[in-house]
Amino acid sequence: GFGAEGDWKTSALVRLAKVMTGDRPGGVSFIEDYTYHMVKGQERILGAHMLEVCPSIADGKPTLEAHPLSIGDNKSDPARLVFDTKAGPALNATLVDMGGRMRLILAELDVVKAEHAMPKLPTARAVWIPRPSFKLGAQGWIEAGGGHHSAFCQAVTTEEWEDFGAMAGLEVVRLDANLDMRTLRNELRWNDVAYKFGR
Repeated sequence: GFGAEGDWKTSALVRLAKVMTGDRPGGVSFIEDYTYHMVKGQERILGAHMLEVCPSIADGKPTLEAHPLSIGDNKSDPARLVFDTKAGPALNATLVDMGGRMRLILAELDVVKAEHAMPKLPTARAVWIPRPSFKLGAQGWIEAGGGHHSAFCQAVTTEEWEDFGAMAGLEVVRLDANLDMRTLRNELRWNDVAYKFGR
């Protein structure tokens, strides 16, 4: 598994997802919400990272390119894989420390083709729209406490992650096409109460 910036929780999720997939088509990678496209009616999220996105999620053969890196104390331009991610369903899984318990957040996504080339972003990237919409998906992720990093999965289903969460004794929050914010807020409140009085 891999998780940049000391993120051991995402590293563990990425490794677990890799084991779960076996030889199944699709891929798994460490990723982060890199930036947001906020044009009205075309809102979407660009997921990427500097150097560490796994080529298992590439649409076609990645290119290996050397480009300057403006952070850190680099003496030479690092090599990085550059590619777009294949379109289709995916999900982001993130693990959050709730101070005595762990919450696994699962956000279902639809990966879409990038509308334009991105020559000024020479790294691996994925463009997605959260379900059920950009606004509700982003709001649900924030209110549930979603992390900056996640395990991006095109080869592990939400149901498989839920099964893992049940086996590991994790609180599991699912953000999908049926997301309703009132229901989510009630679920989060009840989870807090159950933890407080059930431990």
